[in-house]
Amino acid sequence: MTNDDILLRDLDADGVLRLTLNDVARRNALSEAMLGALAGAIADAGADAAVRVIVLAANGPAFCAGHDLKEMTAGRDGADGGRAYFAKVMAMCSGVMQGVVNCPKPVIAEVAGVAAAAGCQLVASCDLAIAADTARFNTPGVHIGLFCSTPMVALSRNVADKHAMEMLLTGDMTPAARAAEIGLVNRCVPADALREATMEMARKIASKSSMTLATGKRAYYAQRDMSLSDAYDYASGVMVDNMLARDAAEGIGAFIEKRAPHWQDA
Repeated sequence: MTNDDILLRDLDADGVLRLTLNDVARRNALSEAMLGALAGAIADAGADAAVRVIVLAANGPAFCAGHDLKEMTAGRDGADGGRAYFAKVMAMCSGVMQGVVNCPKPVIAEVAGVAAAAGCQLVASCDLAIAADTARFNTPGVHIGLFCSTPMVALSRNVADKHAMEMLLTGDMTPAARAAEIGLVNRCVPADALREATMEMARKIASKSSMTLATGKRAYYAQRDMSLSDAYDYASGVMVDNMLARDAAEGIGAFIEKRAPHWQDA
């Protein structure tokens, strides 16, 4: 394990990389340093053949409290009142969220504590999420005169409009069980079983062909905003290319021959 102070990295023998937010004193806020560390770690993992699945976890009572408001407030000291600084931070944050979505490796959020504002956005940006029954989620910007507009982007792509708007307009805390009901997380488990449940899912996914996983993840996000006709045209082309891949031939052959496949990740 290497420790970059605010972000821990641990890659196991199954190819599951755990990235653990570790700025406990600041409730794992998305400071400039944290955003930079996450961006680099996700980009590195996406290019590392040894990494098959990424788990995004956190130390301390908060998964992520969102942006560092003290850091943001200090940014107001600029001659422009903070406009350039705020734009820079929002671009960094949006880059991290899109980096999670665009990463060829599946990303699973493991949420034990509070995920607020951009922290909730981070959970919503992950491909999958498992929450402890102690976890809570909210987009509380309305309490401080700052609508959670960027968290809204990820939230609205995970839950139905009325559920998303309720969270955004009230800022109320959403318990883990309710988050599972509305689709913000996949499931809610007892806190003492959280890591085991997350790693079980991660290892199950890691056992698949990484080529197939990357193909499917990319195609899923590409097709979902297309028209029905365009989506089928696009997905049909993906299927043709996928069928021509070595791992598809191997997987189909293994199924017919009733044996375990031997992936080449190609």
